[in-house]
This record gives sequence, structure tokens and C-alpha cells, in this order.
Amino acid sequence: MAINVKEYMNKHLRSLITAFGLFIFTVSIGLIGFSTIENLNFVNALYMTVITVGTVGFTEVQELSPAGRVFTSVYILMNLGLFAYVVSVVSSYFFEGKLNSIFKNYRSGMEISKLRNHVIVCGYGRNGSRAAEELDKNGQPFVIIDNDPDIQHQIPERMKWFVGDATVDDNLKTVGIERAAVIIITTPSDAANVFITLTARHLNENIRIIARASSSETESKLFRAGANKVVMPDALGGLFMAQLITKPIVIEFLDLLNGVSGTSYHLEEVGYDVLKADYKDKTLKDLNIPTNTGVTVIGVKDNIKGLIPGPGADTFIGEDDYLIVLGSDSQLKSFIEQYTVLRYHR
Repeated sequence: MAINVKEYMNKHLRSLITAFGLFIFTVSIGLIGFSTIENLNFVNALYMTVITVGTVGFTEVQELSPAGRVFTSVYILMNLGLFAYVVSVVSSYFFEGKLNSIFKNYRSGMEISKLRNHVIVCGYGRNGSRAAEELDKNGQPFVIIDNDPDIQHQIPERMKWFVGDATVDDNLKTVGIERAAVIIITTPSDAANVFITLTARHLNENIRIIARASSSETESKLFRAGANKVVMPDALGGLFMAQLITKPIVIEFLDLLNGVSGTSYHLEEVGYDVLKADYKDKTLKDLNIPTNTGVTVIGVKDNIKGLIPGPGADTFIGEDDYLIVLGSDSQLKSFIEQYTVLRYHR
């Protein structure tokens, strides 16, 4: 059964509070019993209570009466299991990391509440984990939501996460669906992905939805539900493997573009809004990017014409346009620092 962070914290805090309450309860019984039956003052009654609960066997403050011995015997038997339970609960918090886990949950919840224009990743399986790694590598703020309570042990410390069912409206609201810019839906259930898509679109009309599908039938349903993009990993994987045979050089080049071939080449997109003022509203010839940095401009996303692969030197870069560039780490760093207001990180 899925639980959210608040429920998770309450569950574990409840056991600690219960243990503390039982400890206070048994100490109170001891204080009242020894004070009433043996007529001891508070300090002596507390002393007798502690050595009895702790079963340490120190000297009694006075010879116990028959009634006091009966009470002490019953009191010891009562505390055998209770004291062991209290010790096990308390020790688990300090030695098994539960206290640290609760703190991490609380801190993660506070950080999530501050997110704006972030990405929500639904599901931390094979696809979700890869998506999270890429977002993290590029410095994109995001939060992961998954219904597996053990998710906290799988996700790196630096990532924000939330345990809960993404098909529940309140859980999506908790991870900031109304403030988010994009939601990536990667759960293994097509039905759940369609439902999450419907819910996300209802809660945030402007959010960009990227969803996973395992069949063409689900793909069409996801688009009808409001998805902007639908990815079919199984189909893409099969196509990729076939093209390794039919178009091996093309695939090798695509690997180079995606930076997964073991080389230091990467693709980057740079928007008009992050260009320095001196480089706005100019043609590619005016920018002279390859000569100055070694970076190759392989495409331009024009706000009117759309995507332009292999743009010519007279291609104008204006408002809402994007440059798609390819280069090594050092070349991209030089380009980013010279032409934009950003800082390069990889």
C-alpha cells in the first residue's frame, strides 16, 4: 500500500511516541505503587522504580513489606516485555537511522513546497531513473513521485522525492503539479499513465506532459487525455537495434550527438533569451560561432518556420528562437561563456 511522506513520518513517530508514553506510564505506576504501599518519598520511590524497571538489582532503600514484595514481583513481570519494547524502539531510531530518515523526509517535503516551474517525474523505474539522472545532470529542478515506500533507499541523497500514488489528486498537488512546468509519466502501467495524464491536465492546463506508452493504442489514448508527447521505449528499442544493422553509421553518429558513445561530444540547446545582448537579433554569419568556439550549429528552432536542420549562414536568430549546437565539453564551455549569460555545467 502506498504511503506519502507525511503518513510515513507519522507512522514512525507514532511508534516512538507510543514507546515514550508506555515508559511514562510504567514509571508512574512504580512511583504511585512504592509511594502508597511502602510510604516512600518521591526520590526513594523514583529510585525503587528505576532499579526495578532497569532490573539492575541495586540495594533497596528499605525492607519491603509483604504487599510491597507482591507489587514489586508483579511490576517486574509487567516490565520485562515493556522495557524491552521501549529499548528496541529507541535504539532503532538512533542505530538503524530512522531518526535520520524522518529528518530527510521532512526536509524533502519542505524543499518540494518551494519548487516552481519544476519537472515532476512519475515512477522511478528504468525510464524514470534515467530521466531523473539526465535532469539532475543538467541542473533542472525536479521531484520524483513513486508509490514504493522503499524509494528513499534507491534515490540519491541530492534528489527530491515523494512517496505516494500519482493517480491521487492530493499527491500530485503535494509535489506541486499546479506550479510545475513539465510532468514526465513513466509508470509501467498504461492505464495509470492515462489516468495521471488526465489528472495532470485537469490540475494544470498549461503543464507540458510527456508520457510513456507500451502500445500504439495507449499512445492515441494518451494524446486524447492531454499528453504533449508520447514515448514508446519498447518500439524505440527495437527500431534502434534493427538500425544498428541497417544503418550502423547513422546510429554511431546519433550516439555521438547524444553523448552516449563514450566521447566528450554533447548536444545543447540555447534559447534567444539567454544570449548576451551583443549576440541577439543577428544571423549565424554575424555570430560566427564555429570560428570563435569550434561549436557546430546543427539546427535552429525558428518560432515561425519551426525546426531548421543544417541552417544556412543567413539564418536570423530572433526572439523565441533556439540554437541547437554540437561540441566537446571544452568547446561548449567556451560557447556558453562567450555567447550566453549562463554557466556551463556537466
